[in-house]
Amino acid sequence: MRPARLTLPALALLTLLVGCTSEGSPPEAEPGTTAPTSASPEASPAPEPPAPPADGACYRLSYDAALAPTTSEGAVRCAGDHTAETFHVGRLDRVVDGRLLAVDARRLQDQVASTCPGLLAGHVGGTEEQRRLSMLRPVWFTPTLRQSDAGADWFRCDVVAVARESRLLPLTGPLDGVLDTEAGRARYGMCATARPGTDGFQRVACAETHSWVALRSVPLPGPDHPGESAARRAGEAPCRSAARDRADDSLSFEWGYEWPTEEQWDAGQTYGICWAPRG
Repeated sequence: MRPARLTLPALALLTLLVGCTSEGSPPEAEPGTTAPTSASPEASPAPEPPAPPADGACYRLSYDAALAPTTSEGAVRCAGDHTAETFHVGRLDRVVDGRLLAVDARRLQDQVASTCPGLLAGHVGGTEEQRRLSMLRPVWFTPTLRQSDAGADWFRCDVVAVARESRLLPLTGPLDGVLDTEAGRARYGMCATARPGTDGFQRVACAETHSWVALRSVPLPGPDHPGESAARRAGEAPCRSAARDRADDSLSFEWGYEWPTEEQWDAGQTYGICWAPRG
């Protein structure tokens, strides 16, 4: 979840130019000057709002920059080094009940936070299970307060790949439909550095050095977190079966199971993950 920012709304200052006139004819101009006219100057046209970001653009973002609510990073060539790809640019619904909301209002941030994850599947492809077992994640950005004051009303959805904790994986080629391909699932799939529950365990992209792989997810019922005991029991049989089906020896194999914490559940992970050693 993105941290909320509490800011004061910017105030636009309007300066009125008032001309004074008197009865009678306008005064004659002094030598070397131009006599004033009664015509009022034309109003300057309103400046154009900043152009929205381009759909399909690529960016070189750090892990922390990808989690920020706004960004000033410029686009880079998609054929070069990059870590983020824009898959949707939309417009903020800023007017509610005749009132213009600030760009950092919770209602607008919630709008973007629900829209971008819902559109990710249509871009990266794959099944729901393949997306669960990948390290591809949606991130999103809105204009800065200064850009918003200038008329910007866009929001931007990007997709990134988490390489490991606090680091993004460089992207190779476009991510449109990437999980529909075996190569895409192999690079951006979910792997781990050790058995779940051990000190060395860390989720990593399968393109990184790893010793365990994620096999399948285990959906957990109910709107609320079932508790550690129930969540653990729910995964034992399906994880054992998935590991057995993959093993060379059905009588001798290892498997692991990772269930969501309450914090992960609240963030949307309502399923556990089965693991097995890399073959």
